[in-house]
Amino acid sequence: QVQLVESGGGLVQPGGSLRLSCAASGLVKINNMAWFRQAPGKQRELVAVLTNGFSTNYADSVKGRFTISRDNAKTTVYLQMNGLKPEDTAVYYCNSPGRNYRWGQGTQVTVSS
Repeated sequence: QVQLVESGGGLVQPGGSLRLSCAASGLVKINNMAWFRQAPGKQRELVAVLTNGFSTNYADSVKGRFTISRDNAKTTVYLQMNGLKPEDTAVYYCNSPGRNYRWGQGTQVTVSS
């Protein structure tokens, strides 16, 4: 019943910006959500976490560049990505760390070098 749909990815130049969206249908609460990414040949990496609706944590590799936020009315979680680097290239996914819902298709972010 829970469906997670990621969008907003694309091809950008180094230093560019993107805002990813995660539409969480079937959920009434998006207080605890996270963004993950997986690059070719690498394990899935936790990028950003939203806890209790307001507390945030970020991987060291993205601190100061990425921001996780939410829109409660639309049950949508966002990931604002600034100062993108080639190493940010990956498929980005959202999910709830506590529940681990069915994974969505993810959205591809490609930062050229």
